[in-house]
Parts: sequence; C-alpha cells; structure tokens
Amino acid sequence: MFDLRWIREHPDEFDRGLARRGLPPQSPAILALDREWRSAQTEAEAVQAERNRLSKEIGAAKSKGLDAADLMREVAASKDRQAAMETAAAERYAAIEKALAGIPNLPAEDVPDGPDAGANRLLRTHGEPPRFGFAPKDHVALGEGLHEMDFQRASKLSGARFTVLTGTLARLERALAQFMLDIHTREFGYREVSPPLLVRDQAVYGVGQLPKFEDDLFKTTTGLYLIPTAEVSLTNLVAEEILEEAALPLRFTAWTPCFRSEAGAAGKDTRGMIRQHQFYKVELVSIAHPEQSEAEHERMTECAETVLRRLGLAYRVIVLCTGDMGFAARKTYDLEVWLPGQEAYREISSCSNCGEFQARRMKARFRPKEGKGTRFVHTLNGSGLAVGRTLIAVLENYQQGNGTVMVPPALRPYMDGLEVIGGNA
Repeated sequence: MFDLRWIREHPDEFDRGLARRGLPPQSPAILALDREWRSAQTEAEAVQAERNRLSKEIGAAKSKGLDAADLMREVAASKDRQAAMETAAAERYAAIEKALAGIPNLPAEDVPDGPDAGANRLLRTHGEPPRFGFAPKDHVALGEGLHEMDFQRASKLSGARFTVLTGTLARLERALAQFMLDIHTREFGYREVSPPLLVRDQAVYGVGQLPKFEDDLFKTTTGLYLIPTAEVSLTNLVAEEILEEAALPLRFTAWTPCFRSEAGAAGKDTRGMIRQHQFYKVELVSIAHPEQSEAEHERMTECAETVLRRLGLAYRVIVLCTGDMGFAARKTYDLEVWLPGQEAYREISSCSNCGEFQARRMKARFRPKEGKGTRFVHTLNGSGLAVGRTLIAVLENYQQGNGTVMVPPALRPYMDGLEVIGGNA
C-alpha cells in the first residue's frame, strides 16, 4: 500500500517505479479519484459548517420567541446534503483503496531492471557441485528406490502434488526443520513461534496476498484461509500495533506446513516434490526500523545461507530483477541450490525487504525515541529454508551409486548418529 499524499506530491516518481515493473501509469486515475474524494469531503464539511450556523440562528430565534420553522427545514435539508456528500466521499475513498491494493511495491533503486528471470543478476556462488562416478538420480528415483517416498498413495489420498514420506525420510524431514530452527534461534536470535495455520482475510491482505492472489490460496467454508507461508501469521503479529523503537528489530521464526493451490503454476514441476500443494517451511520474519531494514535484509540472507553451508550444499545468490520480484517486495535475494538430478540450480529460499508496503496495509507502526508521532515499520521475510526442497537437495547431493544416501555430518546428531539411509545401514 502507498501513501496517498506521497503519490500526490511525487506522481512522476510513482509512475516511473511502476514502469520499471512493466506497468502503465497509475497516478492519473488515482489522483482523479483523490480530487473527487477531497471535493466531496470539502463540500460535506461546508454543509456541516452551514448547519452549525443555522442551528445557532434557530437557538437565537427561539430565545426571542420568533418562528424558526424555515430555519429548521433548512437544517433538515442540509443533513440530507451532508449525508449524500459523505457517502460520495466514502465511495471515492473506497475506490482509491481498491486501486492501491492491486498495485505492487515499487522496486528499490539498486534492483536490476528487466521483464523476467532472464534479467536476474548473479551476486555470488558458494561451493562446487559434487562429481559422481555414476549417473546421478533425481529425488523421485532415490526416494522411491528407498521405498520411503510414495506419490501413488498420496494421489489416492489427496490427488496430484502431494507426497507421503515414511520411515527414515519422514525422520529426515523433521530433522532438517529442527536443525534449521536451532540455528536461527540459538545463533541468530530469532524467536520461535507456533502460529495459527488458519487466518482471517485481513491478515492475508496485510502481507499483500489479497486481493490479487486469491486464486493461489485455499479458503475454508468458514471464510478463513490456510496460510501459503508462515510469513502471513508472523508478520501480522504486529498488525495494528504501535511498537517502541527500542524493541526493534523483532525477529520471528516458525516451522509450519504451507498450503498453495499453485493456480499460477499449472504444468510446472509436476514430477516429484518441487512444487506441492502442501509443504513444510522454516520461515524468517523481521520487523525493523526503516533505517536498518537494508542491513537486516543482508543479515537475513546470511542466516539462510548459513544453513546451506552447514549442510555442505553448493548454492548461488541471485538478486531478482523488477519483472521477477514478488508483489510486496522492494528487493529480493533468491538462494538457489544445486540439484544433480536436474543438473540445475533451483530456488530454495527467497529473502525480501518489503519496506513499509506491508506495514501500511497492516497499520503497523513504531514510536520514535525523539520527535512526535509514529512511523511505519519495515517488514522482511525469507525462507530459512524450504524444508522439502532441502530434503531433495540432501538426497540428490549425498546419493551413492548403490542408491543409498549419506546423511550430512551436521544432521547426524538429529538422526541419532545415523550415517547412511538405505541399504543395510
């Protein structure tokens, strides 16, 4: 969401930001509604002032014993005019809010311009992809070979894009989540949260998922939404609150299932666990001071990278271009892990700085130590990491020629010392 006054004062800058997103100018239509809204407001206030004047005249007339019937009829008529103007003003303001709700965040100045992922910029690469003396399998072949990854039974239960993990792989998934949570809470100071998985529409609106992405969400018959990511619950912890500046930054983490209809991803990654309707993710959320949010963005990305380095996985960091960023983000780093089964780097984390975009929608502010009034906080979110995709990366990067999988040393304490999955181990 945007500051209407800022658009009023900087229409060209607003439209330039949208042009970088590949969108046409929006300020003319918004400012036209703005003029109509302010005009209706002004007229309603003028009618109110006139009625106040007439009311005083009625009082004076009555005190002198004069007939005030005509004045009273004028007052009654003015009430109807004022109500009409207030209704018109409310309708115009609702139209402004509806228009602004569908406009994405403006990109930061240092975000590369471009229409799609082809314009994303590589920042750095860490580690070397493993070399095998055999043809590496993908996670589907490995998981099914271990008899612990079952897509057929999942389809029987729920349809496409679901997976059943059993035995050691189910345990590995849990171990990965615990490993990530321990790093983020013990080393990086994130506060662990067990949040609701069902949220009201206002919470989903607050982070920018509604109204634009409703088709990608699962909605219950009671009107609640299943969270597509714990970002929704964690970020909204501060909705409609005024925080003290000294409390910033707030850092939250949660391990939750996530639910997505994948309506906008028809036909993509239909094989295996890459793109599911239900998956687990460890989420990171920061509520930061505006002057510290860029540094917090770098810190959050480093937290996610630490997990990949501890697991010994090769990865690269990409800064997304204007045409590939998410709706609420002003700048995004993607972490892409090497998957031998695909011979490609694939996204495993996305860390975004949303500036005050979400905070305005949520009405989340803080009170500065100095000066009067309040300011909007900045919100950031990132995957720390997507658990299912991390499991895929571990399977494919630590596979052996006989179909077994080595357990990364960092995970063995979480697996009671188990070193090998499968075979006679």
